[in-house]
Amino acid sequence: MKRTLLAALLTFGFVAGAPAADYKIDGSHTQVQFTYNHFGLSHITGRFDQVTGSFDFNAADPTQSTIQVEIPIASLSTGVGKLDEHMKSPDFFDAAQYPTATFKSTSVTAAGEGKLNVAGDLTIHGVTKPVVLAVTVNLVGDHPMKKTPAAGFDATTTIKRSDFGIAKYTPAVSDEIKIAITLEAGVAAPAPASK
Repeated sequence: MKRTLLAALLTFGFVAGAPAADYKIDGSHTQVQFTYNHFGLSHITGRFDQVTGSFDFNAADPTQSTIQVEIPIASLSTGVGKLDEHMKSPDFFDAAQYPTATFKSTSVTAAGEGKLNVAGDLTIHGVTKPVVLAVTVNLVGDHPMKKTPAAGFDATTTIKRSDFGIAKYTPAVSDEIKIAITLEAGVAAPAPASK
């Protein structure tokens, strides 16, 4: 399995023997969106406007690679102010009591060419549950403008909000929530050596 994963990651542009790299998520080019069914009438989409985090890639042993992400619940936006306020209220996310959602990976496995499964612990509303992100590797290489190492991924998963203690109006408002993520990250250029 380790050989399969290493081969897959090398295909995506990682260099064998390179040291572990610490990538920082670029919040201005990262989006976390969620979609749910509203009374069988519509499919509403919202997003979180702030995402921070980092991931370490270990070329010598890719199974030791990790990612961690933090999302302020206050950054939730559906484009409808009253709906945003309701979602942040105790009926749903209760942002005052549980201000942050987090994801911390526990394992990485290959899932075909250009694909990975990233398992981890998702914490929402003070409840932690295991989830698996189906990841597509878009690009790993030098950023075309910054000329520094960069990486881009898309990921999807589906969760049940009731598993996280957010069950208001189920099942009329769908329990299943589809999550779609597009993420950019980069490695900062090394500071110039002092003379």
